[in-house]
Parts: sequence; structure tokens; C-alpha cells
Amino acid sequence: MAAEIQPKPLTRKPILLQRVEGSQEVVNMAVIVPKEEGVISVSEDRTVRVWLKRDSGQYWPSIYHAMPSPCSCMSFNPETRRLSIGLDNGTISEFILSEDYNKMTPVKNYQGGVTALCWDPVQRVLFSGSSDHSVIMWDIGGRKGTAIELQGHNDKVQALSYAQHTRQLISCGGDGGIVVWNMDVERQETPEWLDSDSCQKCDQPFFWNFKQMWDSKKIGLRQHHCRKCGKAVCGKCSSKRSSIPLMGFEFEVRVCDSCHEAITDEERAPTATFHDSKHNIVHVHFDATRGWLLTSGTDKVIKLWDMTPVVS
Repeated sequence: MAAEIQPKPLTRKPILLQRVEGSQEVVNMAVIVPKEEGVISVSEDRTVRVWLKRDSGQYWPSIYHAMPSPCSCMSFNPETRRLSIGLDNGTISEFILSEDYNKMTPVKNYQGGVTALCWDPVQRVLFSGSSDHSVIMWDIGGRKGTAIELQGHNDKVQALSYAQHTRQLISCGGDGGIVVWNMDVERQETPEWLDSDSCQKCDQPFFWNFKQMWDSKKIGLRQHHCRKCGKAVCGKCSSKRSSIPLMGFEFEVRVCDSCHEAITDEERAPTATFHDSKHNIVHVHFDATRGWLLTSGTDKVIKLWDMTPVVS
């Protein structure tokens, strides 16, 4: 009897559309120009560039403007074509771009601090990335005071973008990872870590509990914490590892043995997809109308991705 041929599973991944190169230093921020084949970028090389797609298929600068200081970030309003640029010296400069994106007219300069946050206006949830590799989802509108932790990077989180129509969060980090989080699931807050002088499973003393060590004639053990229940446990009672995606732990973390047995396969189902951009990302911009993602990295390269296979 002939062996049955099993079809290979379909691999879904982002499609690289274009590489935009030419910056002399790191591109700190860039955006896709809506309804145009164009990109606006600001860089540590002190330049503001508007890249338009030519007949050759390549992106070339239609605007090349030098600033007095390295550019740290920017904000672009496509309706008014107003471009605000934050500089390392603390100055914010504003310009108006012409309709054909071939001319940039200065409006004003002013001093001020510059910050950026990713916001879901419908659910009224604030997302923040951190150098400790985590993303925090803050419940602002619900006023519940909850903060949901998302762990999916191996380096600091450098950029965030939110796809409101699909309720998916895109986070990018120094590890080059692009993580697409499904935020249309009921996530759980991580428990507070409990304090104890002995293991809350086997009652063995921890190494600072001299009285119990002396009374029981036992050597003190190192303290760990179960990421699911928060209890203080010893290494023997927490020898297992498990992912807990609904708590934001897409990677395997330490759990106590009883929690490991209680976690079901359904609870281990991933709620995020992981993709390698192959460059250290410092900024992202998501164009929801086309499903395009722009990433800029420390390699001085801007990449355009078609995210429709994974953001849908």
C-alpha cells in the first residue's frame, strides 16, 4: 500500500517589500506616507529625508534637509502635512510639506521634552515598552488599576504600534524581533510575589532563616517564585518550566510543580507570533490601510514589510 503524502504546513510570514538605504547614521524614526509611495525619515546624521518611489522602483530622496542637531523623533500629520521633529538638543522644529512632497517649509521652533506612547483609543489602553524586555498594558479607561505584562523579547523593547482594526499589538526590540500580540483575548494580571522564610510547598527553610535551619538541622535553600501563583518556593518544588501566554509569558518560565500540572494545553496556546527582522529595530510605523509595517534600525536601513499575512 502506498504511503500517504502529508502536505507541508503553510508557513505565514511577513514579506519584505523594499529596503531604503542612504542614511549615514541610525534612522531613529520613519513613517509611511499615506496614499503615496513614500517614506519620511529622521536620523542621527542630522537629516530629514522624504523618500519617494521612482519609476525604477527604488526610493530616492525628494527632500534632503540638514538639521542643527541629531534628530531623535518625529510626528507627522498626513491631513495637514505638518511635520514635527524632535532634536537631541531639546528643540522641536515644525515644517509644512508641499502637496507633491518635494518642498519643506519651516513653521516654528520651540523647546520641550519629547515622549511617545502607544494608545488604543477604543479600549482606552496604554502600552509601554521597557529596557527590561517587557511590554506593559495599562488599563486607563476601565479604571481597574490593572497592568498586564507581556514578555516576548530578549532585548529592550524599542518601538510599539497598535493595529486597532484587528486588536493586535506590534512590538519590536533590540533583538531584531517583530512580535505580533493578539490583544483580543482575556489576559490575566501576573500575581504579586509572596514573601516567606521557607518554601510554601515543602516548608524547607531558605538560607537566611537561621532559626529554622538550626531547629531542623537542614541547610537553607535558595528562594524562587512561581510565575503563575506567586508563591515562594525552593528549586526542587519548582523544577518545571511552562509558557503562560494569557499571563504574557510567551517563553517558558519557572512554575511550581502543582501549577505545572494544572496548566492545560489550551492555556499554553500562544497568543503572539514571532518574526526576525534581521536588524536592530529602533522605530516602527504601521500603515493600517495597506497593512504595511516600516522598521528602521541601527544598521541605517529602513525596511518595508507587508504584514497582511500575520496582521489580519
